[in-house]
Amino acid sequence: MQVDLDIERAQVAEWPRFQRASFQGRRLKLIACALGSVAGLGLVLAFFIGVFSPQSLWPALLVSQGAGLLVLVAGLQSAWWVTQWRSRALLPAVDNLPAEDEPVDNLGWYERLLERIGARSVGLLKQIGAPALWLAGWAMLVLLGVEHAWDLQLPAAALGVSASVGAVLSLLLAFGLLVFERQLAQQPPVEWPEAPALAQLTRVAIIVLVLGALCLLFAAETSIWPVRLAVLMGLLPGLVAAELLLRAVLSLFIPRRDPLEPTLLGRSVIADLLRWPPQPLLALQHELHNRFGIDLRQIWAFSYMRRAFLPVLASVALVGWLLTGVHEVPLQGRGIYERFGKPVEVFGPGLHVALPWPWGRVLNVENGVVHELATSVVQSRAEVEAEPAEGPAPAIANRLWDASHVNDKSQVIASRRADQQSFQIVNMDVRFVYRIGLTDAAALAATYNSADVPTLIRSTASRILVHEFASRTLDGLLGADRVSLADEIGRAVQADLQSLDSGVEILATVVEAIHPPAGAANAYHGVQAAQIGAQALIARERGAAAEQTNQAQLQASIAHDRASATAREINATAQAADLRFNADRKAYATAGHAFVLEHYLSQLSQGLGNAQLLILDHRLGGSSNAPTIDLRTFTLPADPASPRNPVPPGAEH
Repeated sequence: MQVDLDIERAQVAEWPRFQRASFQGRRLKLIACALGSVAGLGLVLAFFIGVFSPQSLWPALLVSQGAGLLVLVAGLQSAWWVTQWRSRALLPAVDNLPAEDEPVDNLGWYERLLERIGARSVGLLKQIGAPALWLAGWAMLVLLGVEHAWDLQLPAAALGVSASVGAVLSLLLAFGLLVFERQLAQQPPVEWPEAPALAQLTRVAIIVLVLGALCLLFAAETSIWPVRLAVLMGLLPGLVAAELLLRAVLSLFIPRRDPLEPTLLGRSVIADLLRWPPQPLLALQHELHNRFGIDLRQIWAFSYMRRAFLPVLASVALVGWLLTGVHEVPLQGRGIYERFGKPVEVFGPGLHVALPWPWGRVLNVENGVVHELATSVVQSRAEVEAEPAEGPAPAIANRLWDASHVNDKSQVIASRRADQQSFQIVNMDVRFVYRIGLTDAAALAATYNSADVPTLIRSTASRILVHEFASRTLDGLLGADRVSLADEIGRAVQADLQSLDSGVEILATVVEAIHPPAGAANAYHGVQAAQIGAQALIARERGAAAEQTNQAQLQASIAHDRASATAREINATAQAADLRFNADRKAYATAGHAFVLEHYLSQLSQGLGNAQLLILDHRLGGSSNAPTIDLRTFTLPADPASPRNPVPPGAEH
């Protein structure tokens, strides 16, 4: 119970905790200085060892043990502040009047500003209090040390004689702290109310020191657990330091009065749990009883709960154990029921009741779930930032062969170039679509005959691929053989899996890609470009030769056809002239002079058929006039050298 000096100052000298306050303060100060020196020495050694040997066990061990000691030092210093207040409470009351500062007339604005800032800073520090500041500082130092030494990747190593020396020193210090803890535990609360809380903090340091000694004694090159324990044991002082830091922060919101007796700020609920038997609610029970007068032991409900806890716990455990015999098989799975370790039945989807564990158990098996498996093993890859969908395509998309695919597998395959046989390396992505067989026998075989189904399929496929590509060439594989390659590989892999009684069913085999290795992409592109260029030149020359041949054939055909037509035409003309001559000769022989006259007249009519003629009969003008032709409509040829003499109208010919 706290004491208010304004009310009970006269009685404090009679109380044992005030009478022994000075002795307790000197003892706490001495022990805190000694433990602080040891902890500081350990932290300095840990720093230098970490500089020269970062992978050693010593830095983590020394930091964890130093953190445990610093937590105890923080608690001892917090208790020392309480004893100092009690010692001052025994002194006679003195009126401490504030000293008046002599006014100084020549202070400038800068000096006045500094004085005002200093006064406010001092007032703020007094309001916070030195105990809270020191406690927060110790807690921050412990947390920083534990965080700096936290490394669960330290390798195991043998420490030699130094480990034995360190273990002995740790045990000696732990023994000394154990004696101190026993003394604190035996102190009456009337004489020293803070002793139980300090004893619990002492147990934190003892536990850390003993665990550190065990780590040093069992450290070896083949044992990894001492290294892990040396790092993990820093969690205990780290948690206690975090609680102390929280208490220091929350103490800022508690009003402080100098006449009121302070409470121990450096107590820890986590440290209070380090007792046997564990009583996590003991502190809550004491607080309720001391502050509000509520005794939880007198409540019937809590007493009944304490008596019924074990029977209820046993009943719940029994029901839980019986429920281990109820198994739920999902819709996409099956269950193989083992009774005393022997498979006796395959359960379908639904709820099934069997013997509880460990006499009966159900192993889950897939039921029709389809998987896709690549022949190559995908290693862990660094995360690559994805290209935005709205932006341009990445550079790798222009050349798919310039980078290795995720599931590529290299194969050696024969290649023919001219008359020489050679070998080339190609990368291919072959995938298998498989599932566990739908029969009960297939489920049993997949469970008991195959430890790792994907690994079995991958190894079988690799062996089949080597045999398949040994009898094929690259040209055939890139051509007609590619269509039947997937089917042949799938049938061969399925046959091997059936011979092994694996219970796996290959549904499809997909050959995603066949291309050169990524490193040979540029050279292969050059070879392809040269081959395409040569083929283009050959095709161009063949086209030019074919064009010239066709042109010559066309010209010869035209000349031949023209000559044939001309000869035919001449022959026909000659035949027509011959027929006409024979006809004229026969007509002349038959008609005589009449035929000649008629022929003359027909030729004359034919020649003058388009001329504008005026024929005058000789009988119109008398018998003395001859036939007359009007030549006025005809244009005579003109000679430019001779003068033009127009023909008078009415000229006769």
